Amino acid sequence: MVIFGLRTKVFVLAMMTLLCPRCGNSAAHPVHKSVTKFTLFFIPLFPVKTRYTTQCTFCGVTSRLSKDQATQLI
Repeated sequence: MVIFGLRTKVFVLAMMTLLCPRCGNSAAHPVHKSVTKFTLFFIPLFPVKTRYTTQCTFCGVTSRLSKDQATQLI
């Protein structure tokens, strides 16, 4: 019986129009916040890891952002 684990939830913080570093197109880029939490008996207790990413909707490339970069974009 597994009584502990990790669960990740992804939140869309904003939808920005940015220039893609890979394809060079000006496309919509959602800014995602991924929060991984430690769970005990399927109850989330505390965050273990937080990541910020943006993804080009034209070509699909995903870029990691720092917390400062994500707050500046929003």
